[in-house]
Amino acid sequence: MGIFDFIKGQLLEVIEWTDDSRDTISFRYPDDDKAIKNGAQLIVRESQVAQFVYLGEFGDTFGPGKHSLVTENIPVLTKLKSWKYGFESPFKVDIYFVNTRLFTGNKWGTSNPIMLRDKDFGIVRARAFGTYDFKVTDPKLFLKEVAGSDHNFRLDEFADTMRSRIVSIFSDALATSAVPVLDVATRYGELGEALLPLINPLTSAKYGIEIASFIVENVSVPPEVEEAIDKRSSMAAIGNLNDFVKYQMAKGFESGGGAGAAGMASELAVGFGIAQQMMQQGLAGGAPPTPPVAGGPAAVPGAAPAAAVPTVDLLGVADVAKVLGVSDADVMAVIEAGELKAKKIGTTYRITKAALDSYLAN
Repeated sequence: MGIFDFIKGQLLEVIEWTDDSRDTISFRYPDDDKAIKNGAQLIVRESQVAQFVYLGEFGDTFGPGKHSLVTENIPVLTKLKSWKYGFESPFKVDIYFVNTRLFTGNKWGTSNPIMLRDKDFGIVRARAFGTYDFKVTDPKLFLKEVAGSDHNFRLDEFADTMRSRIVSIFSDALATSAVPVLDVATRYGELGEALLPLINPLTSAKYGIEIASFIVENVSVPPEVEEAIDKRSSMAAIGNLNDFVKYQMAKGFESGGGAGAAGMASELAVGFGIAQQMMQQGLAGGAPPTPPVAGGPAAVPGAAPAAAVPTVDLLGVADVAKVLGVSDADVMAVIEAGELKAKKIGTTYRITKAALDSYLAN
């Protein structure tokens, strides 16, 4: 072997990377301590970018194609090496190939609950997981912030590095979007698309990657929030709760035949009438008479004055619910909506016959 052949064997004339894997994101070309000759050929395939790095500084970037490494094609490197009049001698530089294809099906998930502020439920703890697709859009930023000087940066390393960062960005984006918890827990497909415009600016600016698809597969909330969601769903299925309550009451009268729910309703109506008379007479300064009981003794004259009579218990929520054949929650929903007037006594609600009559009349 002559001296010329020996020198030629120490130079790189053709530089290319044939990726035979599906999980390599960036790859540092192994130069085996060889220098690059003037006019060497750099071959960059589709879905690849070649990035030159000289003494820790980013040099020229090459996209897909065949490139001759001459002064005109490496202006940044020429400036870094202070080649004022071009170069003739071989040079050494690190070359990183970055895979820019789409990497799909990457998993993300919250290891701890994230705190969401919701207008309906206040502060809510939620866990979430799903998948996302990404690709590298800024090789320099990606090498600087994610891959570093790794010789062979693979997808599993990326997942370990980025999982917590993606979750952090997801949490920030979700908080910024102010999406109600009801929508978070029931509209996964739409949620992922809605969050993309909020997630991508952050991932692009921080890590040089673009999230092509962000899929929320599941969001779990505490049991009490799940119950509230179920109640909302039930109310939506019922439709007009006012009409539903009236319908249930009418069915009770039809099926009761004067007994059961209907009989109880009649008794309650009589009770409401007596209660109203007692209240009115008490306000007028007179002593309310003791209501006669069928088969019992007549009212005793000189009974205790109105001030000594305890406040007449009006119909409670549970009583109304039982008569109408609906749940306590349905009755409370009507009260809270202002459709059924009720008086709050302590921690409970009481309903007068007049208020119930007015509600049913509407």
